[in-house]
Amino acid sequence: MLKMLSRAVTTAVRISTSTMSSTGALHPLARSALCSPNSGTIRPFTRSLWMMSNNGAASGYRPKLFGSKGPSPVSYECVSLHTEGDKAFGDFLSDETKEEKKIQKSKTLPKVSGGWELEQNGTEAKLIRTLSGEKVTVTFNINNSVPPNFEEEAEQVQGQKSAESEPDIVSTPNFVVEVTKPAAKHSLVFDCHYPEDEVSHGEGEEESDIFSIREVSFQPEGDGEWKETSYTLNTESLDWALYDHLMDFLADRGVDNKFAEELIELSTAMEHQEYVKFLEDLSGFIKCN
Repeated sequence: MLKMLSRAVTTAVRISTSTMSSTGALHPLARSALCSPNSGTIRPFTRSLWMMSNNGAASGYRPKLFGSKGPSPVSYECVSLHTEGDKAFGDFLSDETKEEKKIQKSKTLPKVSGGWELEQNGTEAKLIRTLSGEKVTVTFNINNSVPPNFEEEAEQVQGQKSAESEPDIVSTPNFVVEVTKPAAKHSLVFDCHYPEDEVSHGEGEEESDIFSIREVSFQPEGDGEWKETSYTLNTESLDWALYDHLMDFLADRGVDNKFAEELIELSTAMEHQEYVKFLEDLSGFIKCN
């Protein structure tokens, strides 16, 4: 009888111990919550939720938030060099950006009349027009398109410059005109620019040209680079009659003084837009945002 009672007590103890062990294995979070109320209860729970929703490595997708460096913090602190000069620089950039946005005429770029379609890629822009089967493409880049104002520099040296007399910044980029005919093997390409002084070719003209042709050449259609192996006609020593016919050729295709003026307006707006964006990016870089 005593042996049977001892066996019953032993069996009961084993069952109780086994039950407690299995309960602890099935509910580790409850046990962790009782033992450690800190971050130990958060990490396993977060990790298990991610495995349930993404099926772990079996899904083939490994989010960057759960990379090899461990859980990502909510926010990052700037750990790079940050001096008092950087702080003053950042404050200046914030004020400068606000002032530039005040004088910004419009957030949308002006359109060029005549059915030109604009394609923009960063600082480079293309104006495309199709006329009776011909394709005319005008390409320009706003980088280095603002000429220096030497008169302004002279006034600054003499101390005569005032805020009211500050000149407007105007972008006058060089531009390339590519004319493509359906049956032609090559495109006729014009390298054009805005001279410092208005140029007039020929006598008796009522209106001078605000842009001029610098070079003319036949180039492979759609080629992004000017091939030096192709003959290039330089207009500096060109007969005036031939030059006038070349200018008329462009005017008949919509590249005239009106187009050149509207291109300046478009380029100036693009340049200012990119300048404001540069100030914002520079401010974020300095402040380590």
